[in-house]
Amino acid sequence: MAYRSLKTVSWLERNRVGKVDYIETGSGPTVMFLHGIGGGALGFKHQLEVFARAGFRAVAWDMPGYGRSDPLEDMTFPALADAMLWLVDQLSVDTVHAVGHSIGGMVVQEFACHHQSRLASMVLAQTSPAFGNPSGDFQKKFVADRLKPLQEGKTMADIAEDVIPELIAGGASSDALELAKACMNQITPDTYSAAMRCIVTFEGRDNLPRITLPTLVLAGDQDQNAPAPMMEKMASKIPGAEYVLLAETGHLAPIENAEGFNRVVVEFVQRHQQNLEL
Repeated sequence: MAYRSLKTVSWLERNRVGKVDYIETGSGPTVMFLHGIGGGALGFKHQLEVFARAGFRAVAWDMPGYGRSDPLEDMTFPALADAMLWLVDQLSVDTVHAVGHSIGGMVVQEFACHHQSRLASMVLAQTSPAFGNPSGDFQKKFVADRLKPLQEGKTMADIAEDVIPELIAGGASSDALELAKACMNQITPDTYSAAMRCIVTFEGRDNLPRITLPTLVLAGDQDQNAPAPMMEKMASKIPGAEYVLLAETGHLAPIENAEGFNRVVVEFVQRHQQNLEL
């Protein structure tokens, strides 16, 4: 499979933007992968073929502003959830199994809040139910610290060299390191800035008890961005949610621990797809 053999479709006119690109392979029930701030569709290259071989149609989007997908006029979680809904509609399916990583997990939570009936199950990987008040001191510092390198003239490639080693576990392979850097290198400064300003606005804690679909919450034991204790607490707030902790894993599980990530997520999705077919 050629991972950059992208399918391109037009946005609904109401979104007033041009297109979204996504990678697709396989046939069967649809599993949709949504990446994090430093990622892109290519970051799920280790998942796509595995899920296709397991009997699924595997789809990984480039979030608006990423890859060849046009940016939103204003990146907000409601707008991103609308974009996800639009893509699900374009895939001509009633439901998808959604796998959201980091900010992608927040998009899935926002989507579930408004369109839970369009989800067969969801995997919330290394994400958070909230970021607090965007006008708070912590949030302001969070954004300022991450955008400062751009203001100092650094490129996204420079930032990737500095940031990626801090995100992954110490034992990650050089191939994982290079794939993570390659994904981040493709992001434009404008998109990176918009995503950073967007992420601190997320607040989904009150919605967790209202989630009624099968949910897997996945954490990494060395993840400093979405610490395991926070992820475990998040799982406890979602009725019936399963919680799995991946060993020797930093924040980029789909890349740095693809085997462990795939084993857990394929089993979860297969099990709940079988329940739907009973």
